[in-house]
Amino acid sequence: MASTSVSRTVPASPEKVWSLIGGFDALPDWLPYIPESTTLEGGRVRRLTNPEGEVIIERLVDFNEAERHYSYAILQAPFPVNGYVSTLRVHAVPGREDTTEVQWSGRFNPDGATEDEVVDLFTGIYRDGLDALYETLSA
Repeated sequence: MASTSVSRTVPASPEKVWSLIGGFDALPDWLPYIPESTTLEGGRVRRLTNPEGEVIIERLVDFNEAERHYSYAILQAPFPVNGYVSTLRVHAVPGREDTTEVQWSGRFNPDGATEDEVVDLFTGIYRDGLDALYETLSA
């Protein structure tokens, strides 16, 4: 099983960051790669569309409001992986009420690609996503 993780500090309190990204249906609010999200099954499944019109379906597998993190599994996507589970976490930065660390990590099995290729793919997605979050919070 392959894995990757990207962290980024952003210029906002943990409460503000979580209020933006903590909703399972909130990706279009901060992630340009996902302009559309529709919830299914009472909010436990999200159907995402990327700019190319490709569909990604994900299931929420863990959610912790108090600790500010959630995990999800990909059920369907145009990515060369299976067994994908990812976690998005919001961490307070000690002594900095106006700065937060956000960590996006995932583990997955390559399927039709090399481990290096899929690690590079998701490292790029996470990095670009957290860069977009930084820009959204800096505006």
